[in-house]
Amino acid sequence: MGTKFRLSIMMFLEFFIWGAWYVTVANYMGQLGMSKYVYWAFTVGPIGAIVSPFFLGMVADRFFPTERVLGVMHMLGGIAMFCAPFVVSSPVAFIGMLLLHMLCYQPTIGLVNTLAFHHIRSQEKEFPLIRAFGTIGWIVAGVLVSGLLAADTTAIPLHIAGAAGVLMGLYSFTLPHTPPPAAGRKTSFREIAGIDAISRLSSRSFNIFILSSLLICIPLAAYYSYAQMFVAHAGFAKPGFSLSFGQMSEAVFIVLLPFFFRFLKVKWTLFVGMLAWVLRYVLFALGAPDAVVWMIYGGILLHGICYDFFFVTGQIYVDKKASADIRGQAQGFIVLVTYGVGMLIGAQVTGWIFNATVTETGAAALPQWQSFWWIPAGFAAAVLVLFGLLFRDDSGSPAQKKGARS
Repeated sequence: MGTKFRLSIMMFLEFFIWGAWYVTVANYMGQLGMSKYVYWAFTVGPIGAIVSPFFLGMVADRFFPTERVLGVMHMLGGIAMFCAPFVVSSPVAFIGMLLLHMLCYQPTIGLVNTLAFHHIRSQEKEFPLIRAFGTIGWIVAGVLVSGLLAADTTAIPLHIAGAAGVLMGLYSFTLPHTPPPAAGRKTSFREIAGIDAISRLSSRSFNIFILSSLLICIPLAAYYSYAQMFVAHAGFAKPGFSLSFGQMSEAVFIVLLPFFFRFLKVKWTLFVGMLAWVLRYVLFALGAPDAVVWMIYGGILLHGICYDFFFVTGQIYVDKKASADIRGQAQGFIVLVTYGVGMLIGAQVTGWIFNATVTETGAAALPQWQSFWWIPAGFAAAVLVLFGLLFRDDSGSPAQKKGARS
C-alpha cells in the first residue's frame, strides 16, 4: 500500500504540472499582446512528443535508473518553466523556454508509466487507479490557478508549474529504485520509432486506423490551442476552471468505457469518439455568436467521450493487434503519430486559421469564432466519414487469428 500511495502521488504531481499552465497560457499570451504566437505554445508539446521516444529508447531506458532520470528532467523542466515569464518581452525567448520545458517534460510521461509498471503486480487492476490520480492532478491544477486564484491572464500558473516541476524532481529521487529496463540491449532507430512493428501489423484496416488517427489530430489541436481563449471571449470569468470540467468528464467516461466497449466494440467506439469531436466543434460554432452557455459547456463536457473513446480505445486496438514482443514499439508509434506529428501539424494549421479569422477580442470576436470552429468541424467530419466507410475491425490477437485459420 505504501508503494501504491507513493506512485499515486507521483502521478498526481506529473499531471498537475501540465494542467497548471496548459489551460491558461493562451489567455496569458493574449494579455501580453502575443495572441498571434499562441499556436507556437502548443507546438512545443508535439515537438517534445516526437523527440521523447528517441531520448527514452537511446538514453533513459539503457543507461540510468528511471527515478534519477525522472528527477533530473523534472528539475530542469521546472526551472525553464519558472523562468519563462521573465523573458516575455521576446516571444522567441518565451516560446524557447516553453520548448525547453516540454523537451524535458514529455519523456517523463513515459518514465512515470515505466516506473509504475515495474513496482505493481497487476497492470490491469492496479495501474488504472494509480493513473487516475494524474487526471485528478490536472483537475486540481485547473481549479487552483483559475477557480481559486483567477490567475488566467497572469504569470502565476507558470510559476506554480515551475515550482511543482522542481518539487516533482526532488520527490522523484525518493521513489523506489527502478533499474534501466533495457540495460545492455542494442537498439535501432527503426525499433524505437516503431517502424518495424508497424510493418508487421500492416493491413488495410490498420493502415486506415493510422491514417485516421493522424488526420483527426489536426482539427483536434484547435481545441487544445484555442478553447481557453474562446471561452474568455465568450465572457467566462475563469476559463481554465471552466475547461477543467472536461477532465472531470474524462474521469467519468474512463470508468464507463468498458461498458460501452462491450457493445460498440473497437470500430464503433472509435467512431463515437471521432463523432464527439465533430459535435463539440458544431456546438462551439452554433453557440459562439450569442455566447450560448449550455452549448459551450456541452462542447467542453464532450471531452470525456472525445478523449477516452478515441485515444484509449485506439491504444486497446493496437494492444489487441500486436503480439507481446512488439506492443511497446507499436504503442510508441501511435503516440508519435498522434501527439507528435498530428498535433504538430494541427497546431501550425489552426494557428494560421486563427490569425486569419479571429482578429477582434471579447464579444466583438464571437462571430469570427463561429467561422473558426466550422473549419475543424468540417475537417473532423470528413475524417469520420473516411474511417466509417473504410475501417473494419480486425483486432483479434495473432494467436486468435492463427487458431481461427486452422
